[in-house]
Amino acid sequence: MSRESLRQALQNRVVVADGAMGTMLQAKGLTDGGAPELWNVENADAVESILEEYASAGANLITTNTFGGTRGRLQMHGLDERLFELNKAGAEIARKVADRHPGCFVMGDVGPSGELMEPMGTMTPEEAKNLFADQIKALVAGGIDAILIETMSDLAEVEAAVSAAKEVAPNLPIIATFSFDTNLRTMMGVKPAMAVTTLAAQGVRIIGANCGRGVDEMRVIAKELTEARPDGVYIITQSNAGLPKLVGGDFIYDGTPEEMAKYAQDMKALGVNVIGSCCGSTPAHTSAMKAAI
Repeated sequence: MSRESLRQALQNRVVVADGAMGTMLQAKGLTDGGAPELWNVENADAVESILEEYASAGANLITTNTFGGTRGRLQMHGLDERLFELNKAGAEIARKVADRHPGCFVMGDVGPSGELMEPMGTMTPEEAKNLFADQIKALVAGGIDAILIETMSDLAEVEAAVSAAKEVAPNLPIIATFSFDTNLRTMMGVKPAMAVTTLAAQGVRIIGANCGRGVDEMRVIAKELTEARPDGVYIITQSNAGLPKLVGGDFIYDGTPEEMAKYAQDMKALGVNVIGSCCGSTPAHTSAMKAAI
């Protein structure tokens, strides 16, 4: 689908995004330390079923299972030589699901590289750009509608990913989200208003926050995001479903669908344009959020 069709959807209504993939895969048997991206070829039916549940629950935006699809992260699993294959397969699975649901779009998921940028680390902007470009090329080949650069903390890293996206897929919308902590800053000190104004100046039109420490903090973050946005910029929030609590030997997120529905209503009232969820959420949360708004 074209940039205009997604933009039109944003102009006409609040758009609902999907929720967690990692915790959903763990519920289906992904082990700690396993590579979720490998499931795009070895357990494709499981990935497809999760995305189908989200789309059936009312998600207008579904996310490829490619969060750790950059070369360095795949190398940790000995899968770096399969980068193109795994990312393209992830996009194709989501494309298949979206095509069954009118008005559903595919976000190609690009997570942090896992490397530190100069001067704190050794990765240069050019190296980061090339690293992200390799992944984005594969996602585009699989048929994505937009590029999601998510769970970021370093503006320089996001800028490198944005530059790669513009070069590889100049016609696709770019979505960028940061993860803010209790001090309303990312790990690298970026505040919500700074994220919005800096990326808007680079032409990114969908900007926001994901992950974090639950809906209460996301309400504060969303207020700062919406107050800082320039004209023509859309805001996205994807909160965790509460906080993880250790139950037996497992971490369980305590946010109920009812609590996430209230969060969705609050986001809409603040003027957030894309409302989704993150860690610990399920299609049941998505369904409740869709109904609430």
